[in-house]
Amino acid sequence: MKFYNIWKDRSFRVSIILSFVFLTVGFAFLHFGWAVYGWAIFVFFPIVLGAAIGVLPNRKTSIPGFIITFIVFLFSLIFFGLEGVLCVVMCLPILAPFFFLGAIISHLIKRFKEIKGEVNLRVTVIPLVLFLLAVPIENSLSDNKREVIEVSTEIILPYTPNQVFDAIKSVDTLIAEKPFLMKLDLPVPHKCILEKEEVGALRICYFEGGRIIERVTEFKRGEVLRMDVIDYELTGRNWLGFEEAIYLFEQIGLDSCKMTRITTYTSELYPRVYWEPLERIGIQQEHEFVFSNLERDLSNLQNTMNSDF
Repeated sequence: MKFYNIWKDRSFRVSIILSFVFLTVGFAFLHFGWAVYGWAIFVFFPIVLGAAIGVLPNRKTSIPGFIITFIVFLFSLIFFGLEGVLCVVMCLPILAPFFFLGAIISHLIKRFKEIKGEVNLRVTVIPLVLFLLAVPIENSLSDNKREVIEVSTEIILPYTPNQVFDAIKSVDTLIAEKPFLMKLDLPVPHKCILEKEEVGALRICYFEGGRIIERVTEFKRGEVLRMDVIDYELTGRNWLGFEEAIYLFEQIGLDSCKMTRITTYTSELYPRVYWEPLERIGIQQEHEFVFSNLERDLSNLQNTMNSDF
């Protein structure tokens, strides 16, 4: 089917307009903070969008019209820096199935002859109105209590706890193979600077596109380094709230150490059953990147010490 013939189909043209309006409204609600990052945006919104597109008479042209508009819209967000690649990739697996669920619901209703086989503006706008009503309802029902989530990662290193502690407390330059999510746009740490080796001192970690400022609350060489996150500026991470950064050190045998890295955080993203596993993966990959650099630094230190003898 030639594009000219598709363009002549009214369902195709209307689907492009509908998709653009829906997507613009949905993004505006998130961008300006009018909606919480919850069920209305990530579940109900794609369902009503799918229902609005699915109600159009010709599904063979309306669905492609939506897909084209959706792809162009996402690329525009990335190109103009309104959203990152990682955010887009993480949203797709939850948005796409619910969109098609909405389209299927419309298709089933049409089969029972509840909707006429013609473009009806009133019918296509109803789903958008339902979404606009759902947002303030969810906003009013959502509470401000945030669950603190803990992500823990361990590594065993062939060095003493004191050696590992000294290598991790302050890092001039982090160099390691980037995990998959960092190759998209998960923040990459560059260096962490500890101002003083005492409780109350600041430790500032610099990332691509921001920094995290921590205050030391417990400092025991070779045992524990515990810090409260007092401020953070990371591009596109407003829905995460970092609480604590903890390093625990445990002697293993005569000359080995088990180091445990713990990050505690809060999140505004719902449904949790979908978002929490992705958040954990992202934080664990940050940990693994730091661990890889730590192994490199300790190895270089050991080689330097050996060459001195």
